[in-house]
Amino acid sequence: MADNVGPTKLGKLVIFLFVLALLGGAIYFFWDLIAPGGRQAGDIDLDEFKKYEAPDTSGITTVNEYAYVAAEKLPPVQGVSNYQWDEAEKIVHFPINVWVGWLPIVAANGGFRPNEESIFFKEHGFKVNLKLIDDPVVARDAFASGESHVLWGTLDMMALFAPDLMKDSRTAPRIVQQVDWSNGGDGIVVRDGIQSAKDLKGKTIVYAQNSPSQYFLNNLLLNAGIQPSEVNHKFTATAFEAAAAFVSDSSIDACVSWAPDIYNIPENVRGTRILTTTAEANKLIADVWAVRADFAQDHPEIVQGLVSGIFQGMERLKDDTFKAQAFQWMSDGYGMPVDEVQAMEADAHSTNFAENKAFFLNQNEPANFERTWKNITFVYRELGLIGTPVRFDEVMDFSYLKALDAAGTFAHQKDEYRTTFAPTSYSKVRAEAPILTQTIRINFYPNSANIYEPQHDEFDNPVAGTLYDPNVNATLEKVGRLAGQYERAVVAIVGHTDASMKGLGVRFEDVKTLSEDRARSVRDALTKEFEFDPDKFVVEGQGWNQPADSADPNNHALNRRVEISVYPPEAQ
Repeated sequence: MADNVGPTKLGKLVIFLFVLALLGGAIYFFWDLIAPGGRQAGDIDLDEFKKYEAPDTSGITTVNEYAYVAAEKLPPVQGVSNYQWDEAEKIVHFPINVWVGWLPIVAANGGFRPNEESIFFKEHGFKVNLKLIDDPVVARDAFASGESHVLWGTLDMMALFAPDLMKDSRTAPRIVQQVDWSNGGDGIVVRDGIQSAKDLKGKTIVYAQNSPSQYFLNNLLLNAGIQPSEVNHKFTATAFEAAAAFVSDSSIDACVSWAPDIYNIPENVRGTRILTTTAEANKLIADVWAVRADFAQDHPEIVQGLVSGIFQGMERLKDDTFKAQAFQWMSDGYGMPVDEVQAMEADAHSTNFAENKAFFLNQNEPANFERTWKNITFVYRELGLIGTPVRFDEVMDFSYLKALDAAGTFAHQKDEYRTTFAPTSYSKVRAEAPILTQTIRINFYPNSANIYEPQHDEFDNPVAGTLYDPNVNATLEKVGRLAGQYERAVVAIVGHTDASMKGLGVRFEDVKTLSEDRARSVRDALTKEFEFDPDKFVVEGQGWNQPADSADPNNHALNRRVEISVYPPEAQ
């Protein structure tokens, strides 16, 4: 009987054929996994081996040529003299660069040339000569020599210029008006592997030194906890050259440049993306103008007329027909096609009277003049570009705004640059990579979520007039300033606790609640101090689940922390 157990010879043949069929089918269906991307010999494109040079990328960036330059500070001021003035002609020489933010003064002046049809002449009795001086150093030297009465610049450039100009009381800059915020005109473009600011550590980044690009990048690095020395900096003479270098040189990991290049590169160069722009950091780069101290002292009525006329220009631009005319004047002055000038319109937000009041006079404004100036000074001192800094109140002059405020001339102009937020959740916003994450430490009293908890004596009684964390206000100031710079972004506040009671009968849900309460208390303090929209923030508590350093998970002091992450607006 035993000899008859098992399949017959025919059965074995059928089983063999069945197994063979299964094996063949598996190979057929899973061939792409077994040999991914494989080609037959006849499919090889031999032309691929004949490409010895990179594809032509001309036309993607504004310029195609570029050259790297050595790191250097600004050259010293060339010659200082009295300002030139003809009392009979009364012509103010006001240089500007190629930037759409100057549209209100072009509108008020009816073009670039001094004329009697301008708002300045008709209502204030003087003329304005708008001169195109695109090089900021040339503009600075014209200001110092007395050829120009006014100096254009971003506030970060003014901070670089001020120490030299303050050496002579005649040329001390008096910054009297903000004309705009950069609103997407500046940005940082990166290779695909860089998802957040922390990924820039150790990378090579190209930008124009002594420019807003330098401030934009290094402010981002420092807020992300990266020292400038931890990045390889390469420099070009202009921001447009930086974009061209990034496109042509694959060893460059990121560039800081201007529109339209920052938008054209990701559309045309594979493997690149925008990390961040001033569309979300929309209160970081402020364009302002300053007047010489001696000219302001001799002709305060003319400075008042300039400030007022520019606000009037902003009002007239509300009329689309007039705006089209103003774009044509700007096109003529710059020697550019009018459609190219119009394409820049969204890169800047003109700051009206109410927004100037917030910038110069509102102490609760997280991105006001004082905070922006101090932040710029901090960044440039870290870079070694400023020795003895100039105080903000040595250059800021709000007297003209206060006079207009008292007269009620522009009381009807309202703040049009406040972002409103819809309620959202942490789980939703973290689906996007954060622009940057900043770790802050507030020393909470055990089992307390009160950031203003006083110290306790040996009997655990609160000690009046003390703070358990004496640095809490400075910490909030730092976070408020960052949240103000990224006014349009969503900010996540995530609380953490230490794990000192883990395994000792403490429930995790109670620890999680404590960490969330701590995050919420930071949010509440920020909204109260800086008048933020509460929906700008999302809060989350992680309990003891995420130690600050996985290699040192029992470092309880390190683990008691709050992390602030800035997310792009689309993360809402």
